[in-house]
Amino acid sequence: MRAARQVRLADQADLFGEAPATAIEGLRYEREFLSREEEAALLAIAQGFELREMRYKAYTARRRGIGFGGSYDFDNHRLRPGPPLPESLHPLRARVAAWIGMAPEDFAHALLSEYRPGTPLGWHRDVPEFEDIVGVSLHGPAVLQLRPYPPSSASAPASLQLLIEPRSIYMLRGPARWAWQHSIAPTEGLRYSITMRTRRRA
Repeated sequence: MRAARQVRLADQADLFGEAPATAIEGLRYEREFLSREEEAALLAIAQGFELREMRYKAYTARRRGIGFGGSYDFDNHRLRPGPPLPESLHPLRARVAAWIGMAPEDFAHALLSEYRPGTPLGWHRDVPEFEDIVGVSLHGPAVLQLRPYPPSSASAPASLQLLIEPRSIYMLRGPARWAWQHSIAPTEGLRYSITMRTRRRA
């Protein structure tokens, strides 16, 4: 990673010249959301699932994953039923729900992803069936990149880059969710993430 381009939320300023956690309305980040013991337990759970390459129409991503609560059909642009969240992940869902200020049942979808070294996640906004996006990071760091939506061009650079550390949690809500796109820069090492999404509010 290029350390000069990364942002550690605790002690660095972002490209706007203010604390990254307040640079974008609706962006929230917390370091050490999990203990090392909790992280190790979740890693054991994550590594017990059969993960598969994720497909988006004709494109097959380098990251592997498994979804719960629904499976998005990118060909027909609809959310199809999926397997329920395993009980082994219910305690994490409850903690995330308390952190976001909602009931655990408000989460409609969870995605467990594996990022092998060099795996990126391209620019996107999550599908419109979901509202709040919450991510928990395990094992390795990542650089979360954000830029205003719609971008000025397909190659428009990031306006903000945040170093997402192991055991941390972040949330995209409101403007951070709808008025910005996000991506993950290619990871240097193995990383897992558990992303939870609430249902779209009317």
